[in-house]
Amino acid sequence: MKKLVLLLLCLFMAFSFTATAGAKTLKVGLAADPVSLDPQVQLSGGMLQLSHWVFDPLVRWTQDGDFEPRLAEKWERINEYRVRFYLRKGVKFHSGNTFTAKDVKWSFDRMKKSVDFKGLLEPFVGIGIIDDYTVDVVTTKPYALLLNMATYFFAMDSEFYTGTDENGQPKDACKKTTHTFANDNESGTGVFKIKSYEQGVKTVMKRFADYWDKDSKGNVDKFILNPIKANATRVAALLSGDVDVIDQVPPQDYKRLRSDSKTDLVTINGGRIITFQMNGNRVKAFKDARVRNAVVYAINNAGIVKKIMKGTVEVATQQSPPGYAGYKASLKPRYDLEKAKALMKEAGYADGFEITMMAPNNRYVNDAKIAEASAQMLAKIGIKVNLKTMPKAQYWDEFDAKAADMMMIGWHSDTEDSGNFSEFLVMCYDKATGFGQYNSGYCNPKVDELTIAAQSEIDLDKRADMLKEIEQILYDDAAFVPYHWQNHAYGAKKNFKIKPIINSMNFPYFGDLVIK
Repeated sequence: MKKLVLLLLCLFMAFSFTATAGAKTLKVGLAADPVSLDPQVQLSGGMLQLSHWVFDPLVRWTQDGDFEPRLAEKWERINEYRVRFYLRKGVKFHSGNTFTAKDVKWSFDRMKKSVDFKGLLEPFVGIGIIDDYTVDVVTTKPYALLLNMATYFFAMDSEFYTGTDENGQPKDACKKTTHTFANDNESGTGVFKIKSYEQGVKTVMKRFADYWDKDSKGNVDKFILNPIKANATRVAALLSGDVDVIDQVPPQDYKRLRSDSKTDLVTINGGRIITFQMNGNRVKAFKDARVRNAVVYAINNAGIVKKIMKGTVEVATQQSPPGYAGYKASLKPRYDLEKAKALMKEAGYADGFEITMMAPNNRYVNDAKIAEASAQMLAKIGIKVNLKTMPKAQYWDEFDAKAADMMMIGWHSDTEDSGNFSEFLVMCYDKATGFGQYNSGYCNPKVDELTIAAQSEIDLDKRADMLKEIEQILYDDAAFVPYHWQNHAYGAKKNFKIKPIINSMNFPYFGDLVIK
């Protein structure tokens, strides 16, 4: 009997070793972490990253800017208003429920009610169910970017999120700053399942045993996400081995990581425009295009790129980065301090005025330093700046409240297209449609007219001309202060092969990560 017990114990230990030998743990230190477990509560980079780890879209971007199937296996255009998606069968949610077409429709209908997503979904009528595994996506007009938008259609578990929670509140409530069931609980189809979540402290995820993508070569079994907001601390954590991967490597540390024998530095062009917005509804002077131009002329963005960003990014003069349809090469940087002073005098503000300014200190690379430098530059034309910086988690509530006269905002086009910048950053704010959701006060009806027209123009050359005209108007109007297009920079231990899983959208597909 003892021999039998010993034999069984040995077999169990051997099986356990075999089952866990390939399991790998990934420890990631990001500049910030997701603000919620609800993929529809906020349209932000951190939330979209979480969505790709815990949920799944119909299709997703590839590293070279193409589309690949995810919950939709294939698709076809039925007519200029309708695209049909054929859904993957045999997909399970983390709850154990089966994924079907009803979950796609339910998720879309809920997303269209979200304050952040409303403007993005304006061209869409909705989702039509053909059968359990076929849906039609229907638009209000011919829409050239439907597949781009399908990358944001993440499936939520309609059965899991239906009903009321222990407080008697609806489980499908979508609110940013209060307790909701969806903020604290998840049931997605994604490669990782949440084991524990403490916003601002730590998120622990485990690989979902029933994940549908059996072709993935990724071997991360446990994924620990820690927010480390300070650049120096984040880099030190990588070099000491406390974490395996970090993001937002500050430019001044590029050389340090490249020279370290145990780490790799991987960069990719991100196309995220970094700007400050001027709120004319709070400051009368900002309603005057001469004053706005004076601010732009006073900001030495090329100097910021050289000194603060160490020449690792490209100076921006417009929203659209090179390669986008709306990019206009003739627009040049405008730093000219004497011109700025002359414009202030012409507008009747030779003695300047006082403003408030807010910026995050852990969302964009060197965001606080950029804000501090900008405040010093504006002082040279008589604009006294009262600057306040804060962590990303607190900043977005302040931004939504338009709590300062100038506020920093960075934006990567949700659709990898120029029009998306204007839809969210410069169109006149409209609560009903969601247009201008991240606009602090600028409004020009001509920009709105051209942006809407470009949405349904399927002649790509004509559409590009419209988008370039928008950029010219915004440039002449000094609608915002442009700084640069931010790159994505990751540091990783050499055996963590991150290069194949990163992309310009900054959605690292950690489920596909191979750890050697």
